[in-house]
Amino acid sequence: MNEFLHELMTMPNISSAEISPDGKKIAFMWSRINENIDVFVVLVDGSEEPIELTKTPQMTRLVGWTADSEAIIVSEDEDRNERYQISRVDLAEPLIFNQLTEYNPPFFLYGGRLHPSNKWLVYGANYDFEKEEVLEPSWLYRHDLETGEKKILAKPEKPAWYFPQFNPEGSQVLYSKEERDPSGNQYWLVSIEGENDREILNFGDKIKISASWVNNEQIVFLKESSKEEVQYRSIGIYSIDSEEIEWLIDDPSKNIEYCWVPENNDRYVFYMEVEKAKNKASMIDLETKEITSLPRIRGSLIPIARINDQEWIGSYYSSTQPADIVKFNPKDCEIEKFSSLTDVWTRTKISAEQLTPAEEFEWTSKDGERIHGWLYQPKAGNGKTVLYIHGGPTSHSKDRISTEIQYYVSKGFTVLDPNYRGSTGYGLAFQDLIKKDGWGGLEQDDISTAAQALIKEGIATAGKIGITGTSYGGYSSWFAITKFPEVFSSSVPICGMTDLVVDYETTRPDLRNYSEEMLGGKPTDVPEIYFDRSPINFIKNIKGAVLVVQGANDPNVTPANLETMEIALNDNNIAFEQLVFDDEGHGILKPANEYILYKKLAKFFNETL
Repeated sequence: MNEFLHELMTMPNISSAEISPDGKKIAFMWSRINENIDVFVVLVDGSEEPIELTKTPQMTRLVGWTADSEAIIVSEDEDRNERYQISRVDLAEPLIFNQLTEYNPPFFLYGGRLHPSNKWLVYGANYDFEKEEVLEPSWLYRHDLETGEKKILAKPEKPAWYFPQFNPEGSQVLYSKEERDPSGNQYWLVSIEGENDREILNFGDKIKISASWVNNEQIVFLKESSKEEVQYRSIGIYSIDSEEIEWLIDDPSKNIEYCWVPENNDRYVFYMEVEKAKNKASMIDLETKEITSLPRIRGSLIPIARINDQEWIGSYYSSTQPADIVKFNPKDCEIEKFSSLTDVWTRTKISAEQLTPAEEFEWTSKDGERIHGWLYQPKAGNGKTVLYIHGGPTSHSKDRISTEIQYYVSKGFTVLDPNYRGSTGYGLAFQDLIKKDGWGGLEQDDISTAAQALIKEGIATAGKIGITGTSYGGYSSWFAITKFPEVFSSSVPICGMTDLVVDYETTRPDLRNYSEEMLGGKPTDVPEIYFDRSPINFIKNIKGAVLVVQGANDPNVTPANLETMEIALNDNNIAFEQLVFDDEGHGILKPANEYILYKKLAKFFNETL
């Protein structure tokens, strides 16, 4: 069976695909081809095999294309500590990094797009370069690549994650702030010279929006909306000259998750609707206002760009189909007719028949809310069940290959992957349900009742249920073994929060707003909530087995969470195992480390359930 794991670990996985401004190439991140995640490029016409642009021991992330489509901008950190260096890689010289910013800086860098003139790099950084001091907020900089001058374009007052964007001609920079309330954000515009810094999109202190350029004068945005007590998202276009808004879609019946404008056009806007974590993509023609919608198919088809009326490029995947970049006809959208640009099936010995398909599974939570997830059942079961909890929590599990889940199933485990309240993929109203009583509230009941529903249906056996997950999934794994010890017999928290006060004080500055939003304030504002929702305060309830996994360089859920919990567990004479990866950050992502981790977890669950 470890041979099967080895083959799983070599199955490629595509992410972050982006078309070039000239519309001729697709750049994308590909994992499990090399030692780590690297960036590749493939021609839209499919005339050549994908070209390897990077190959290093570190995870290389795609930041974006240069304006002339002749190079990409990438970021790398050191063993996933999230302190990024920005580099340029020219298509004419693959594997050669032209370093643009310093290596392993003492600050966090956000964005890193190259100006159309190739003279400037624009990014956010929580750093005062003049005083050489780390800041809480991230200032917006224009970095002159010839002189090294770092000109301040804007000084946000509060920490926030943002990705600054140029308009096509490079005269204006669009960026976001979270100055008013942790639950909302606003968009601002400033000239490339740092002049006329002004707020352009603000729909309320607690309203979230996302925005991107359509052309030099228009910005498309997605806004949280409500009408007749229905929560949903609307799509609008903001005109810079007139400062007016035109609403493209304002329909409560549509569960729109996100929208985007491909690099190769200024006419078409794509958006994604969701229903029970299943996608339906559509495209708006801004000239005619005509909408073209793709049918819902098995798995997910995510458009990357429109080439012409008969040809679109997209990413296609399911729980039995590795992510593939495909060419397809939007008017004749049958999976069998897709034309692959990346030929993933030729890069693995695994066949679709060896993979276990995700089945839909629904249950009723403690308060009557219906919850949905993905169930994986082995052909030859061992009578043991694992709940795999996704992170975020503002994220969701998809009908997509999970190497970890597929390996568990191959070893005989039944696996349930629940999308608890707070997950995306089910509409804004469901996503916001987690705010009703915050982290560690009703969403944890969704998880515990999932296990109970499996027992009731005869799918799982009481006393033989374990739980694992990364980040918020790690927190939920801690929560399960401390608050529901009668349900879960073993737990493997991976990079999970243990003490929410410690987590708040040690995490990256831009992530603290998220804790405040989800828990109702800072630890000093609502100390009783931070205490009640921190698993460390309830470890005396632990009855089952615990294996703790941590990335030593994690700046998100820092090792302080593990260190604090380790002391508490020892003080209370509670046995536990731990596995720390010195060359990992938030989550365990290097293929060599994943191989070690998955074997360890399967063995642990087999012995403790």
